[in-house]
Amino acid sequence: MHYFNFCCVFEFQIALGTVTNVEEAVKWISYTYLYVRMRANPLVYGISHKAYQIDPTLRKHREQLVIEVGRKLDKAQMIRFEERTGYFSSTDLGRTASHYYIKYNTIETFNQLFDAHKTEGDIFAIVSKAEEFDQIKVREEEIEELDALLNNFCELSAPGGVENSYGKINILLQTYISRGEMDSFSLISDSAYVAQNAARIVRALFEIALRKRWPTMTYRLLNLSKVIDKRLWGWASPLRQFSVLPPHILTRLEEKNLTVDKLKDMRKDEIGHILHHVNIGLKVKQCVHQIPSVTMEASIQPITRTVLRVTLSVYPDFTWNDQVHGTVGEPWWIWVEDPTNDHIYHSEYFLALKKQVLSKEAQLLVFTIPIFEPLPSQYYIRAVSDRWLGAEAVCIINFQHLILPERHPPHTELLDLQPLPVTALGCKAYEALYNFSHFNPVQTQIFHTLYHTDCNVLLGAPTGSGKTVAAELAIFRVFNKYPTSKAVYIAPLKALVRERMDDWKVRIEEKLGKKVIELTGDVTPDMKSIAQADLIVTTPEKWDGVSRSWQNRNYVQQVTILIIDEIHLLGEERGPVLEVIVSRTNFISSHTEKPVRIVGLSTALANARDLADWLNIKQMGLFNFRPSVRPVPLEVHIQGFPGQHYCPRMASMNKPAFQAIRSHSPAKPVLIFVSSRRQTRLTALELIAFLATEEDPKQWLNMDEREMDSVIGAVRDSNLKLTLAFGIGMHHAGLHERDRKTVEELFVNCKIQVLIATSTLAWGVNFPAHLVIIKGTEYYDGKTRRYVDFPITDVLQMMGRAGRPQFDDQGKAVILVHDIKKDFYKKFLYEPFPVESSLLGVLSDHLNAEIAGGTITSKQDAMDYITWTYFFRRLIMNPSYYNLGDVSHDSVNKFLSHLIEKSLVELELSYCIEIGEEYVFPFIEPLTFGRIASYYYLKHQTVKMFKDRLKPECSPEELLSILSDAEEYTDLPVRHNEDHMNSELAKCLPIELNPHSFDSPHTKAHLLLQAHLSRAMLPCPDYDTDTKTVLDQALRVCQAMLDVAANQGWLVTALNITNLVQMVIQGRWLKDSSLLTLPNIEQHHLHLFRKWKPVVKGPRTKCRSSIECLPELIQACGGKEHVFSSMVEKELQAVRTKQAWNFLSRLPVVNVGISVKGSWDDLAEGHNELSVSTLTADKRDDNKWIRLHADQEYVLQVSLQRLHFGFHKGKQESYAVTPRFPKSKDEGWYLILGEVDKRELIALKRIGYVRSHHEVSLSFYTPEIPGRYIFTLYLMSDCYLGLDQQYDIYLNVTQASISTQVNTEVSDAFSDL
Repeated sequence: MHYFNFCCVFEFQIALGTVTNVEEAVKWISYTYLYVRMRANPLVYGISHKAYQIDPTLRKHREQLVIEVGRKLDKAQMIRFEERTGYFSSTDLGRTASHYYIKYNTIETFNQLFDAHKTEGDIFAIVSKAEEFDQIKVREEEIEELDALLNNFCELSAPGGVENSYGKINILLQTYISRGEMDSFSLISDSAYVAQNAARIVRALFEIALRKRWPTMTYRLLNLSKVIDKRLWGWASPLRQFSVLPPHILTRLEEKNLTVDKLKDMRKDEIGHILHHVNIGLKVKQCVHQIPSVTMEASIQPITRTVLRVTLSVYPDFTWNDQVHGTVGEPWWIWVEDPTNDHIYHSEYFLALKKQVLSKEAQLLVFTIPIFEPLPSQYYIRAVSDRWLGAEAVCIINFQHLILPERHPPHTELLDLQPLPVTALGCKAYEALYNFSHFNPVQTQIFHTLYHTDCNVLLGAPTGSGKTVAAELAIFRVFNKYPTSKAVYIAPLKALVRERMDDWKVRIEEKLGKKVIELTGDVTPDMKSIAQADLIVTTPEKWDGVSRSWQNRNYVQQVTILIIDEIHLLGEERGPVLEVIVSRTNFISSHTEKPVRIVGLSTALANARDLADWLNIKQMGLFNFRPSVRPVPLEVHIQGFPGQHYCPRMASMNKPAFQAIRSHSPAKPVLIFVSSRRQTRLTALELIAFLATEEDPKQWLNMDEREMDSVIGAVRDSNLKLTLAFGIGMHHAGLHERDRKTVEELFVNCKIQVLIATSTLAWGVNFPAHLVIIKGTEYYDGKTRRYVDFPITDVLQMMGRAGRPQFDDQGKAVILVHDIKKDFYKKFLYEPFPVESSLLGVLSDHLNAEIAGGTITSKQDAMDYITWTYFFRRLIMNPSYYNLGDVSHDSVNKFLSHLIEKSLVELELSYCIEIGEEYVFPFIEPLTFGRIASYYYLKHQTVKMFKDRLKPECSPEELLSILSDAEEYTDLPVRHNEDHMNSELAKCLPIELNPHSFDSPHTKAHLLLQAHLSRAMLPCPDYDTDTKTVLDQALRVCQAMLDVAANQGWLVTALNITNLVQMVIQGRWLKDSSLLTLPNIEQHHLHLFRKWKPVVKGPRTKCRSSIECLPELIQACGGKEHVFSSMVEKELQAVRTKQAWNFLSRLPVVNVGISVKGSWDDLAEGHNELSVSTLTADKRDDNKWIRLHADQEYVLQVSLQRLHFGFHKGKQESYAVTPRFPKSKDEGWYLILGEVDKRELIALKRIGYVRSHHEVSLSFYTPEIPGRYIFTLYLMSDCYLGLDQQYDIYLNVTQASISTQVNTEVSDAFSDL
């Protein structure tokens, strides 16, 4: 192997990541043929006989060779070689060279000759000198022909002329582009060789220029590489790229100087006339519209004074033709250039996909660029097609009206205080809760403000600085000073609420005797336990829903402190909810004149002052420490990785991740964060592959292998079984609860060294590690179907998990990012990121809630409401971010007025509110739909859809489709390739769906609901967790639908909705036998119940022949387990029989008694109640009919009595038995009174758990026209299929006597007054 060839091959190995240090390189040489020959014939390779005898494996010589080559490559900037440690790392230049197979000497040449200001001629001259062309020589007999080619076909000068080989190469390349003809065979073959190599080299130069951020050069090289590909000079007409147009037409187009833009504006007959060829006009016109073109619109938002966020919408503007464009997409390059400084600030590659071009759908690109003061006049965004000449677009970003945000005030300095002892709490019970003796510096500095004053506090401090203790100090103050009131702690994620609950249940409830309750979507305790609680731990959405009706919820008014954890999430998607909660709290306390203390906890903030102003904090309560005041200092390494595509880029990060563990944390715990469940698996398997090459592949397992085998035996997930054996754990939402707990325990106790987790773990569970590796900072967003960046707060949170205060004196974080994002992360990981408001996107829903709650009754109220928000503070501070032109009083007023107008119109169109103009001041009134949306926490688009799509008689199938189209499911992720999975899943489900919508989240929700009801197999574990998400929302949406149906008086729809609720909870279709809701009972078991004959003792009684439904089964068993066992013992094992019996024995059996209350003229005083027979009787029986007066209000008294078969001893649980439903659900009932003939619903009432006896009253009006009517009373379960009851009530409505009429008329007159 030639020395320089060795340089190249060696460089490729480093770029691939196969070789990362001298040790590995020496080992790698031992696998080459070079090594075999060096040992067989050392003298040829310059190794003396003596040296060979001393070192027969040639280890020393190999090492020397590696170091020498390493130095050479380092000098050429193709790799970084650290001689001290012996580590190699590849550079952009090296990776580009290896990708395009460019030789080492060529790169040396480029380094000498290439700069930012070369012309096309210079570039050709540089390319001609590449080492790839060394074997091309000038032959005597070719000189004459080359001279002719130079004169006829070369558009640019060719330095070196025909005598030198590099001149010859230049001439051949230009002749190739000009499509010149050659005579001699040697020239033809040389020309082909030159063209092939030149295309590759120019592409490589383009990437080098792009990485060096030279805009003019990048543009020139991209065009040249297309010039060589298409064999067309840049000044030729772009239409020459179409083979369908005849040459003479193309020549004429060029002579007449008809550019593509001119042709686009002309009609086809005009084009035909100009070209003297009438029929060709249409063809030219079609070709013009097939040249790829895009239009761009950019909007800019300043994040800080030095960073701008650009949101670029790219609209494809051409006609797609499969013969011309293929079937996938058209590739484009986009970059942002600063013309004055000649620099590229951002570049990316994107595909305009065929379906986006056909649907004219815009593609969104979001990126950040730096900006400098004084402001430049403008930047250009340039889009250039990767394949087509003449296909490009420019968009100008203008900075004339840009207002930069205010400068941020400085951080709070950490004072050098004596650490405060725990005894400062002055209460033995509190002191005993802590296992340390002194508070840390941050806690010491804030102690007095939190524990001895009532002022609002905002604490910004890095993760891991003990903010939970700060929250506890504030809670203890409430316990000391205001023992009768409540404290509320709001955490943004259920996982965080769970973690706090697990901790506080023990420390605050058991040790201090204070009642702590959890209030989340999963856990909704009853009013009584909320009223008794001292501390409520909840999520923002839940507390928002609860505090919306604060006027009539006493416990909301008893709250004296609101602690909001992670308040910096204000800027994220769920931030608006936090914003509304605080604004409402301030509003409530200004009305009730009871101050509510607000304590906000967050990571270090950039604009803490704004947040503090909004939280009403004066100088006293604001603590915003630097990111660097961590208890354990953090060392951060950021590595960039190239590559346009996500999956290969992630794969290239595996080896560096493995190395980071080896060098930074060979024996201490390591956390690796990835973006998806799939990535946890792939990363784990790759790490195992690297471990397999080590001497001790189980080095990360710190427990006995036999012990581990017994743990693995209990694990369900097959991939986890494999990885745990190597000491690698995986953690994500797709794992079974028990598997997750196992992994957590093993990692916390250092039994396994590495844990690979999805990003949610960073928030949810607090286990720090010595080293944190963030493998990739993007995730796939199912809603926009592209990879988007994690919010910076998430990345900081993940980094914050590095460093364990009790064991480490420093933590390490390694962040592996896409190379174009490296600068951005470098900036914001060290200086905090400002928090902006995201209330605008959801303003309508929150306004609706306040209108429904009566807080807002006019447009002026709405304006006042907005001034309470954080959004208002930021609007003034950073107007350009929110598209506000200037901050004069009038402009702000106009802007807000317009915003509110827009939101109110939206709500009016969704039937949520009515805007009246009757008085001088227009008023706003909530409508039923608005109240329903606010009460059930639904988006206004959902109730609008109910109004448009619910009909008087909807079938359960139609209702299922309406349910899955709720706006709440828009965020359900449809990941990569899931549209195929959806179409496969749809084949085995009963209801057919539109085959073109399999990539829609609503279709996916529909499929998951169907699969849940059909109990179908789901294609992957992700779908299980997605099903949980869908079911989570389903009940809320159904309850709202029921309210809408009841409000409209639609009996059939209302009954079908209650059936839908039962179906969703039990996971069966309505048409299935209700016996199938029993656990472990499937279709093929039903015959057991049909055939069953009771064992009869004594005289023969009349017995039922077969059992078809649950009530019949309950009756047959009579509460005796052995009867049930005897039915199913042939086919079910004892354990499974027991599970089925547990379900059956808990089913409610309710007896119903009905009576009517009201006034009758011919009854004696005091008798105003008639009982109704609930037995079925003959309609012709006159005693059956109850005589009532027309058009009167009566009350139906329904008494419900639960029959206990005496199986369950002890206190009855109010929970329903719902084996198929992910959350616990209280058992409840609906009472519906309807008239079947008219299909009209008269009254609806929800009833909670029926303990032993329960009285319910339903009021109703009798019809105005006398006659005979049959009303039907339905008792519908809200969680079981097959337990509903219905009773007919026969009414004989007669004309009322005069006295009663007079009474009612007088009372009516009074009520009218």
